Amino acid sequence: MSHRSATIVRFRYFGLVLAATVSFGWFAVADETPSAAPKASDKPTAKPDKANVEKAKDDEAEVAQPGTKDESKPRSLFDGKSLGDWKESGFPTQGRVKVEDGRIVIGFGEGCSGITYKGKFPTTNYELSLEAMRVDGSDFFCGLTFPVQPAADHPRRDKEKKDEVWPCTLILGGWGGGVVGLSSVDGHDASENATSSYKEFESGKWYKVRVRVTEKKIEAWLDKEKVVDLTVGDRQLSIRLEVEESKPLGIATWRTTGAVKNIAVTTVKEPDSPPEIDDR
Repeated sequence: MSHRSATIVRFRYFGLVLAATVSFGWFAVADETPSAAPKASDKPTAKPDKANVEKAKDDEAEVAQPGTKDESKPRSLFDGKSLGDWKESGFPTQGRVKVEDGRIVIGFGEGCSGITYKGKFPTTNYELSLEAMRVDGSDFFCGLTFPVQPAADHPRRDKEKKDEVWPCTLILGGWGGGVVGLSSVDGHDASENATSSYKEFESGKWYKVRVRVTEKKIEAWLDKEKVVDLTVGDRQLSIRLEVEESKPLGIATWRTTGAVKNIAVTTVKEPDSPPEIDDR
């Protein structure tokens, strides 16, 4: 083979190798090009679980918030953020009242301190529930004053007052720290009438309180224990002068710092027997 022929063969071989290299590189680059992202419309849409949706609705409706009209559910009287319809009672010895951490704190005073509810509230056939705690002090940390409408045929009712309402107070931890009962029944306070009992209360512990009021009975529970079961009959109910500012609905303490939360009211029908105790 001549020198010229050999040179031509080498150039042709080099051209084939170069072409193969360029082609391979092109395909390699094409393979590394990312594919277009799928459109939102191409993605499958997950359907919400109907059972979970219904459960969430039930949880939200468990306690009706202020302003709602569903009387079959507990109606909240405190949103955990502000006093709302609750106002300082204005006792001469009133301590400071504040809202913090979802609770109302009633500060220590040289006598009674408290809050009074100024919103709409029933006078019979209702159940009032809350949680209360003694923060500091050694006397009653929850003096819960509530309205009671006596039956139309009650012998001590003032016949000239069509909508007569009596106040009454459930005392928790009074007279040195442990007396529980109603003040007052036939003029006798919680330390000396048939509803009186004694309990040991721990500071810093929350206690669940329920008061149920109908024309015939007043009942109260402390946690799971029923502590008051009073048939009204011909008895007359009243309050001590010291808590006058709590009417018609109020919560007071005596030389003690107390706290309350989860305050709610439920309209009830007057049953032949009380319901099972709520373990909430």
